[in-house]
Amino acid sequence: MQINISGRHLDVSPALRDYCLEKLDKLAHHNDLITNAQVTLSIEREIQRAEALMHVNGAEVFANAEADDMYAAIDGLTDKLDRQLLKHKEKLRKHR
Repeated sequence: MQINISGRHLDVSPALRDYCLEKLDKLAHHNDLITNAQVTLSIEREIQRAEALMHVNGAEVFANAEADDMYAAIDGLTDKLDRQLLKHKEKLRKHR
């Protein structure tokens, strides 16, 4: 899985990059059909925002999360992506 992490109005530190990669790596254990992911971390005033677009076999999954802390925003983002990936995996199972 190829992961691209970029920052908007933010320099992505190595610690933040490692945390994001660790969380997204856990998603790869649930669904091995993920080909690549684009993660954008941004700051707008006091709001920290994390967005991700994942290309999965047969679909694209998008999620975003906002929080006061960037680490909390990444946690919320991975929770949303996890739910969407499990739902997509169930759809693939039901149709076959």
